[in-house]
Amino acid sequence: DPAQRRVRELAALSKRLQQVHPNVLAKVLKQGTLYQDEEIVAINKPYGLPVHGGPGIKNSIADVLPILAKMLENMKAEPLHLCHRLDKETTGVMVLARNKEVAERIRLLFKTRQVEKIYWAISLGDPDPAEGIVEIPIVEKEVQSHQSHYKMTLAPNYRLSSEDGKVVKIRKNRNAESAVTRYRRLASSSACSLLELQPITGVKHQIRVHLAYGLGCPVLGDHKYSHWSKLAPQKLPEITLKRLKLEQSKARHLPLHLHAHRLSLPLGRRIDLVCKPPLFFQKTLKKLDLDVANE
Repeated sequence: DPAQRRVRELAALSKRLQQVHPNVLAKVLKQGTLYQDEEIVAINKPYGLPVHGGPGIKNSIADVLPILAKMLENMKAEPLHLCHRLDKETTGVMVLARNKEVAERIRLLFKTRQVEKIYWAISLGDPDPAEGIVEIPIVEKEVQSHQSHYKMTLAPNYRLSSEDGKVVKIRKNRNAESAVTRYRRLASSSACSLLELQPITGVKHQIRVHLAYGLGCPVLGDHKYSHWSKLAPQKLPEITLKRLKLEQSKARHLPLHLHAHRLSLPLGRRIDLVCKPPLFFQKTLKKLDLDVANE
């Protein structure tokens, strides 16, 4: 079946990126260069590639920055520097700095929320209303289940009282970080939507948590945040499976459809970096009949 084959190919590709020689990986990143000047290099981050190394990770973007710098600058260049991070499964625009000072400056811009970030996501379901702002703090919690694990989750400041149904303010969770996400629906079809998202804050897994638990519209292929209490593949509506030509038993191979579409940096002048979604994302849009011709 072609759909299942593609899903398998994508999993294999992200596995391969983990195993290739660092030079090959640097070359892949070089081919995906979106923009460069004397201060920054913007790359198109591939699916399934971690930004940082760690246990069990052979290749990460951080590991190949010295090689990439040399490839871009004909052998004499200091290593590039990371300025921000994207989840392993997220694709799209990523900014690297050519030196430490620029990296510090850009990190500060991210920290003080001066960088405009626009993401695209395919979500299950249709947010209601079609556009708005989710402003609910997020905290990391341990999920007690047959396999204990950690997840980010909502830590609202209010709840409904069980006695009279009135809104009651809750004592603030000390570890919760305030999180704000703007969203706007661009298209909907086949029990899914294409959303444009603007995270105003930068909390870990913010978009995924706000969509899944705040709006009840998890990102397509987000198997971590589709259920709270268990680690299980996302359950897809019949029509979505049909359009994707996928069986529910194979849904676990479905990749996360979250893409960093645009980044706007005020570096003396405003630098607008745009990156179109990867091929698997575009094919899913087509299959689900999510038309973005008006974008």
